[in-house]
Amino acid sequence: MRPVRTAARSMLAAIFVIQGWSSFSNPARLAGKAVRVTEKLEPTIKAMHPSLPTEAETLVRVNGAVQVAGGLLLASGHATRPAALALAGSLVPTTLAGHAFWEIEDPAERAQQRIQFLKNIGLFGGLLLAALDREGRPDLRWRAGHAARSSARTLKRARRHLRDSSPIPLHHR
Repeated sequence: MRPVRTAARSMLAAIFVIQGWSSFSNPARLAGKAVRVTEKLEPTIKAMHPSLPTEAETLVRVNGAVQVAGGLLLASGHATRPAALALAGSLVPTTLAGHAFWEIEDPAERAQQRIQFLKNIGLFGGLLLAALDREGRPDLRWRAGHAARSSARTLKRARRHLRDSSPIPLHHR
């Protein structure tokens, strides 16, 4: 199953690496659309730390960098769960800024933007699955329960062994 997971992660990551690089290297192209989202995020960003940037162009560039880094990590199989979560987080402002189909009057353009919006929703779902994927390994809850059951069996065996065995003489010569 490993080759399938590797291929699937690479396919999912490809759009983020390519589009993220485009956003990072040319943020001015997207800054105009991003302003409506970045303006709403500004108070939250300032509350986190007053010196953080809030200009649309800078935030587009940061978002692009997150997408490139997250996409490369996801495709390479390193830190896949945090990478998938970072990509999912970066997809939210990207989708809201770039594909707000509900604000478009032209029916043809509205339909196109709805398709792009739904594509991004599908990508978000794929990223959530990637973030939850344990590659066949049991989750923490199962491992904790297994360890507890195993410890209980070991203690039970030890008690049985102590009960059934004869006492060891204290002064053995």
